[in-house]
Amino acid sequence: MPYRYYICDVFTDTRFGVNPLAVLPEAEGLSDTQMQQIAREVNFSESTFVSPAEAGHTRKVRIFTPAMEVPFAGHPNVGTAFTLATAGAFGTFDTSIPVTFEEKSGLVS
Repeated sequence: MPYRYYICDVFTDTRFGVNPLAVLPEAEGLSDTQMQQIAREVNFSESTFVSPAEAGHTRKVRIFTPAMEVPFAGHPNVGTAFTLATAGAFGTFDTSIPVTFEEKSGLVS
């Protein structure tokens, strides 16, 4: 099955600037092993894997470094929210909207 991914640079408006992040916005069906292999292949400090929420929040997000899964990391949350919003995953909106990710560490707003 093909999976789409985005690469974004977090905390900058310069392409290929700082803090690159890979975001897989529809990662359902990937195993833990496959997510780790993808993160290792991309080799950024973190990659995020997004799936539908399990507890009624915005999305479930898992964060992997090339070596392991981590329960929380700041720049991946910012980059994932930005990527999903830019890709239209939240629909259209004229003002800010609340976003809550379900993560290993708990809920992240």
